[in-house]
Amino acid sequence: MKNLLASLALTVMAVLMLPAAALAQQGSEDGVWIQVAARPSLREAKAEAQTYASRLPDVSGFALNGGWYGVLIGPYTRTDADRVLQVYRAERQIPRDSFIAFPSNLRNQFWPVSTGDTTVAPAPVPAVPAAPEAETTEVVVPQSPIADETRAEAQRSERALNRDEKKLLQIALQAGGFYTAAIDGSFGRGTRASMSNWQSANGFTPTGVLTTAQRAALIAEYNKPLTSVGMARVTDRKAGIAMDIPAGVVDFARYEPPFAHYDAKDGQRAQLLLISQPGSQRTLYGLYDILQTLEIIPLEGERNRKKNSFEIEGRGNGIVSYTQATLDNGEIKGFTLVWPTGDEARRARILTSMKASFTRLDGVLDPAEGAGAVQSIDLVAGLQVRKPRMSRTGFFVDVAGNVMTTSDAVQNCTRITLDHDYQAEVLNDDKANGLAVLRPAQTLAPMAVAEFTTSSPRLQSEIAVSGYSYEGLLGAPTLTWGRLADVKSLDGNTGIARLALAAQPGDAGGPVLDASGAVLGMLLPQEIGDRQLPGGVSFAANAAAVQSALEGAGLSPSGHTANDGTLPPAAMNKLANGMTVLVSCWD
Repeated sequence: MKNLLASLALTVMAVLMLPAAALAQQGSEDGVWIQVAARPSLREAKAEAQTYASRLPDVSGFALNGGWYGVLIGPYTRTDADRVLQVYRAERQIPRDSFIAFPSNLRNQFWPVSTGDTTVAPAPVPAVPAAPEAETTEVVVPQSPIADETRAEAQRSERALNRDEKKLLQIALQAGGFYTAAIDGSFGRGTRASMSNWQSANGFTPTGVLTTAQRAALIAEYNKPLTSVGMARVTDRKAGIAMDIPAGVVDFARYEPPFAHYDAKDGQRAQLLLISQPGSQRTLYGLYDILQTLEIIPLEGERNRKKNSFEIEGRGNGIVSYTQATLDNGEIKGFTLVWPTGDEARRARILTSMKASFTRLDGVLDPAEGAGAVQSIDLVAGLQVRKPRMSRTGFFVDVAGNVMTTSDAVQNCTRITLDHDYQAEVLNDDKANGLAVLRPAQTLAPMAVAEFTTSSPRLQSEIAVSGYSYEGLLGAPTLTWGRLADVKSLDGNTGIARLALAAQPGDAGGPVLDASGAVLGMLLPQEIGDRQLPGGVSFAANAAAVQSALEGAGLSPSGHTANDGTLPPAAMNKLANGMTVLVSCWD
């Protein structure tokens, strides 16, 4: 703790010793603010700013969107702002609901009154206090009521509201947990009771009729999720889209058709894509499929594809993403919002605003935009393609498409696929022997299935392993040739054969074939526990061990028809390719 306090003290001293001009430049370009209050009138905001300035340094006031006036402290670097929030909240110097505000959300400055030098320097960072040994209950003192109207005056101003404005008040009360009835724009007993409860909770006299200022405060509270991210309307003429976006969190980065990329500011885990391209229903459906291969759209979540539109929600890996796209008059337009998990209430408000404001303009993104972008097989239009945690080899053991593979390929997987396209489930997992049997979610029709040898293989005979040596990068399995070095392992296990063969990690789980095409067993991983096999040495579970695992899963493996001949290379390749499948484990 001494080191931490010393470090903070040095940081504060360094900030204070900077020239004022340098501080102003830092604050204006890179600084963020902490918003501590918002008031509906300039008079009230100035009074509030004066109150805060009497006990805190560097208090400023700025006009905000929607006719409101904000009281803020700062500016700070983003890291310092987080610490200031922690300290001042703990000391109850600022309200519990104070939040980080970005310069893009601020308008004209009204406090302090300009004296010819409007330079604003970053505020010093208070030291972080030691964490308390036990949890304490925080007492939040309600703000003083705003006496702007009598009850009769409030009733008169309320009568001037239209139905939509009344509905909005009910929605805001509902969002705050005060109202549970229908949103109908009619202020009956339930609405009046909810208004009274809201007034009591916020330190106002519970009259059941909101004054003009109280209505403004309620709506401001309801819109805080939007103001905190700087919701602002953006018109992208190249993409032909106008909509409200969280401009305080994301900013335009580049065009890579069919997307306009808006990347996160200040290291936040948020992202926005505007979708814009010419096309047909086939193009729309292709986009629907491609999007689901991207990391920003996790596997879990609802999918809904219609004739001329689709919606995709993805949840996992710390993010929630939502995508919508619509085909209209030969143009496909939509958007994707990626947001961190744990902020669902705010994300829902932002998403609702984005959907409601989405407007199609003339034109679509020129496919030639972004021609100089970095190219990679792992990227689609600048977005990372989702990759499995591990890919290994498997092989079909019957005409229903059941697959034998290595046990380590199916451990702790959210999803298991065959050739990336077909989902599968674990039918049997024999961890002790390293064998696993998979059942596809749908019946498959393999081009070839394994036929296991019914005779003892000859030592030093030629064998081949069919496998995805590079975990699917080559798109098809390869044959690796070698010899049968021993019919038992180094420790004498007769269920495992030793091979003189240089295998790759991706080959594990592949079938071991003799010259006639009979399956002698399944290749085991190169790593066995904490041991790494030397180059040119591999082990395989023999045919008897594999057949035993299949029978334990309720399957009946086929024996190889007697054939002393040797398959030509082309026939061996065809047989191996027909029975070998890529097994992938996804997070």
